[in-house]
Amino acid sequence: MASEPRVGLVRRLQLWAIGRLRRSRFLPVGLPDKLTDESRLDSAFSQQVLVYFPTAQDSLYQIRPWYHALKTLDSTHPVVCVFKDSRTAAIVRRETGLDCVTLARYGQLDGILALSDVKLALYINHDPINFECLRFTSLVHVYLGHGDSDKGVSVSNQVKAYDWCFLAGRAALERTGASVMLYDADARSILIGQPQLDGAVHLEGVPSHDGRRTVLYAPTWEASQPSVSYGSLETHGAALVRALTGSYRVIYRPHPLNGVIRPSYAAADAAVRDLADRVDIDVPLERSCADADLLVTDISAVSLTWLPTGKPLLVTRPQVAYPPSRLMTTVPLLDRDADFAAIVGEQLSDDPTRHARADLVEHYLGDPTPGAATTRFVQACTDVIAIRDAHWANKQASGATGP
Repeated sequence: MASEPRVGLVRRLQLWAIGRLRRSRFLPVGLPDKLTDESRLDSAFSQQVLVYFPTAQDSLYQIRPWYHALKTLDSTHPVVCVFKDSRTAAIVRRETGLDCVTLARYGQLDGILALSDVKLALYINHDPINFECLRFTSLVHVYLGHGDSDKGVSVSNQVKAYDWCFLAGRAALERTGASVMLYDADARSILIGQPQLDGAVHLEGVPSHDGRRTVLYAPTWEASQPSVSYGSLETHGAALVRALTGSYRVIYRPHPLNGVIRPSYAAADAAVRDLADRVDIDVPLERSCADADLLVTDISAVSLTWLPTGKPLLVTRPQVAYPPSRLMTTVPLLDRDADFAAIVGEQLSDDPTRHARADLVEHYLGDPTPGAATTRFVQACTDVIAIRDAHWANKQASGATGP
């Protein structure tokens, strides 16, 4: 019995130390600080739509492209964003004006939803922690994703957990239908285009001061799974930039997650930063794209964001197997031992795949008319909320106790 007070004291000290760490500047940006907004715990959400984003600051690049669509949705169906990291919540709150709440534990979300009439939950990524919110049967759950691409990881068996997936174009639907077993992709998917592109500011390009053409190099990260490690920094990066620098202005746009898995990838990233004419970190993707005449990228969503520009595109050939796709059979693939300068020069002077790439825009992105995708997104949210309400009314009429 004498040991019980000592155990309690140790636990209190542990909690104190954890709390200090969470509030300190030493907590890595990749770890949620779980600092709950205590003042919100006993209050219902007044909004109909909940965006669940439990990941930390290093994932901000995933939600930022959705700002425009979410703010537009908020004007007709009020939105609350739920986080597990207060630093991420503060940034999104400042950048969007949306209601952003930090909840550390599943039980806190349970308590608030019991008081609320939230009807729709939206998810930006496939983080396993999403299942804390997916558990609630009173909501319609919709997966949005943070970018469409031909990456193998773009399709996950986790789609079965959501009521619907909002997809960009036919490419995403065909990819999902072909890859996910025992899943009716046609019935569970709604094509909306890419609202993320509607929020982009259309900028005029700024040419180099010395008249050189500009190449944007925007590779993806090394990935957490070897099977989808499409990143080219270690195979192409430094050699590519060395070959182009001098003849071309090279803009390097590093992925936010470079090096989180492999130190060697972080070293390759540092080498390319030292070689490039410009490194775009804190500028929007549309600025990088506007200033460039040609893009070199990997299998990633960047290539699809670039497609509507109509400017030349090269994709590096991965060192691992990759899914077949119309994009990868249309655009030139850049091998690690290629004559980079000669190939870039050919594409800039002739652009032989220009017309073929134009045919890909609707296949991947749906209707590219500015504003069309956002309109479809809001309408899709309205429709699934109406389905949820009808389902709820039928349940109540039949005497059921839950939706």
